[in-house]
Amino acid sequence: MIGEWIRFGFVAVFLILALIAFTAAVIGVYRFGFQMNRMHAAGIGDTLGIFCVIAACVISAGFGFDMLKLGLLILFLWFTSPASSHFLSQVEYFTNEHLYRHVDREKKERS
Repeated sequence: MIGEWIRFGFVAVFLILALIAFTAAVIGVYRFGFQMNRMHAAGIGDTLGIFCVIAACVISAGFGFDMLKLGLLILFLWFTSPASSHFLSQVEYFTNEHLYRHVDREKKERS
């Protein structure tokens, strides 16, 4: 009986951490003005939030085949989320002709 409450507590903590990560990502997306900064905030919050949600599901499911499938899902999302963010940043880099406006002027003068 007490084991179920401990497991419930861990699940609740992971879900609250996921909620905080997703909230921080949303605030970052709306607060930043430059596209690359928005992508960074969304990618970091997304990766951490998804990990916390699936970790809560793993703890809730217990040991078994479901735990293996959820673990593989975490690995898949951890590999694809940064790759898609990198792809989107490359698209922004090669298509934005006014990218120099967002670069620090001191770095621009040194090069």
